[in-house]
Amino acid sequence: MTTTIKIDGMHCASCKALIEDVAGETPGVKSCVVDIGKGQGVIEHDERFVLSDLVKEIEGLGDYKVTVV
Repeated sequence: MTTTIKIDGMHCASCKALIEDVAGETPGVKSCVVDIGKGQGVIEHDERFVLSDLVKEIEGLGDYKVTVV
C-alpha cells in the first residue's frame, strides 16, 4: 500500500533526511521518499501502519504540518 502526505515546513536536505529516518522507524513502513520540491512524502507500508502515529512523530520534530494528499 502507498500513502502520499503533504509536508509543509521543509526547507533543506536535513529536513528530508530527518523525516525519512523517523518514517523508517515507524511500524509498518517499508519505505519513505520525501521530495522537498513538491513538499510531499510517499510512504510504502503494510497493514500495521497507522498514519496518525507518523503524523504525530513528524509534527513533533519541529515546525512541520502534515496533511494527506
